[in-house]
Order: sequence, then structure tokens, then C-alpha cells
Amino acid sequence: MASTITSPATADDRVAARSVGARLLSRPEIGSLVGAAVILVFFLIAAPPFRDINNTGTILYGAALIGVMAVPVALLMIGGEFDLSAGVAVTTSGLTAGIFAYQLSLNVWAGILLALVVSVAVGAFNGWLLMRTGLPSFLVTLGTFFILQGVNLAVTRLTSGAVASNSISDMDGFGAAKAVFASEFKLGGITIKIIIVWWILFVAIAAWVLLKTQIGNWIFAVGGDAAAARAVGVPVKKVKIGLFMTVGFFAWFTGMQLLFVQNGVVQSGEGVGKEFLYIIAAVVGGCLLTGGYGSVVGGAVGALIFGMVQLGVVYAGWNADWFKAFLGVMLLLATIVNLVVRSKAEAR
Repeated sequence: MASTITSPATADDRVAARSVGARLLSRPEIGSLVGAAVILVFFLIAAPPFRDINNTGTILYGAALIGVMAVPVALLMIGGEFDLSAGVAVTTSGLTAGIFAYQLSLNVWAGILLALVVSVAVGAFNGWLLMRTGLPSFLVTLGTFFILQGVNLAVTRLTSGAVASNSISDMDGFGAAKAVFASEFKLGGITIKIIIVWWILFVAIAAWVLLKTQIGNWIFAVGGDAAAARAVGVPVKKVKIGLFMTVGFFAWFTGMQLLFVQNGVVQSGEGVGKEFLYIIAAVVGGCLLTGGYGSVVGGAVGALIFGMVQLGVVYAGWNADWFKAFLGVMLLLATIVNLVVRSKAEAR
């Protein structure tokens, strides 16, 4: 009777259990978390004021100012696009609300609602033009950047005769609006700006949408391969336009914070260059420039690193001129680390 030789079954790599280390390395935000811990320890040693618990609120506030806009920018980058107009769009929002309310002598909330419509419309225009023309988002939003920058200055000069909008601090609705967008409170002796609370809430909601909903799957899909995503039924056009409109919504919110924290006045030249800070926070947090990979939580950690370094340099008594140089180094290192970590995770 012939015997049958049975060869051992070969394990399928697709269903093989991954180690805890491999799963951790595959998380986009792991590099930024390690970097944040290193920077925290460094400034705790190098800058004595950094250890003062009362300065925690100041550090978090600096992080939140970047972190709120880093949320939609991270989502957009995961979806494979950029928005270079995000910085000046924040200023456009604040100016729209202030100028409209002042010139027509309306309740401040009317200006706020109009600014929301304008901000979301700018985002929709960016997304529509991108999908209509097929141009890179870099070029589309660079054009929008210059348009908004020029409109901000021209309209402000036309209405106020200066480079800043007229103050709306004495108008109806200002106090209530400031309580929503720019108030503060004490927590254990630490002064907490309300934008910090909004930032945490926005990060939690965006992370849930990205990781737990179909929309999140669509965002990863269109960022990874838009053609393949379209072939399996993903509404690529709606997703990308929706992402740009999300940037517009957050630009509106940040613009309202800018308006009310400055007592109802906005400088028309503000916001230029801020778009790069938002992108840096997202990249440091694990978002790839090629799309299809990243984390909203990582973007928040990237913003936190920004806040710690910005204040840490001052607290340490160093020349603040080195801060921008550090941002450039941090961007390069984060990009390299993200690529290395991802390649090692995929190899396991």
C-alpha cells in the first residue's frame, strides 16, 4: 500500500498574527509620540520655566492655534491633496465677519454666519476646480492663496482706510460670540483657553470619522489610489470636495477665534505662512506627502510639539530666530522617520 506524504501547510501571510511591536510601528502617530516625549524631557531639563505647571495652559494654547487647522489639513493630506490657501483663508474668515457686521451695523452673529458661508464656499471652489481641471492641488490652492491675500488687503483698505478692520467690540452679540470662540477658564490654577477644549473635541470627532466610518475608508482609498477607489464605487469627487470644504469650515472657526481674541479687529496681512505650519504638524504626525496614510491624532501631537518648542525656546532664553530653522529640520526628520517606520512595519 502506497504511503501518502503530506507536506506541511504553509501559513498565509495575509492572516498571520502580527506582533504587538509590528502593530505599534504601523501606527502613523508613533514617531510623533516618541518625538514629543523626547522634546518634553529635553525642555524640562533645559528650560526651568517649562516645569512650572502654570505655563501648561500657554503651551497648550500655542499648540491649539495650529492644532485646530492641522485636523482638516491632515484629513486632506490623507486624501492625497494640499491646501496652500488655508492660512490666508483664516484671515479672510475673520475679516468677512468683522467688516460685514461693522459696515451694515448688524448683530455680530450675522457676520459670523456670512463668514461661515464664504469660508465653506472657498473650500468648495478649491475642490470643484481641482476635480474639474485635473490640476494639482498645489497649483489650484496657490492661486487661491494669492486671490485671498489680495482681496483681504484691498477690501480692508476700501472699508476701513487702513490695513486692519474696524473694531466690533461694542456691537450687539460680541460678548456671546467671544464666549464661544475666545473665552477662558481656570482649571486647577491653570488658565485654559476655550480653543483648547474645541481642539480636543475636533480631534476626537475627526479621529472617529477617519477610523470608524465609511467616510474614513473613502478618505484613505482616494488618497491611496483615486482611480482604483473610483472603480470600486467610492465617490471620489464628493470626498475630495468635501475635504476642501472641511478645511473651509475649520478656517472659519479659527478665523472667529482670531477675530474675538483680538477684541474684534483683524489685520489683513495675517495668516501668510501659517499653511506651512499646519502641513508641518500633519507631516510630523505621520501623514505622508503622497497621501493614503496618516493620522489626525498624529497631527495633534505634531501641533503639540510645535507648541512645546515655540515656548521652550523662549523659556530656555535662546535666540528665537532659530525656531524656523528647527521647524525645517523637524519636517525633514519627520518625513524620513515616517518612511522608515512604515517600511519596517510593512516588512514584518
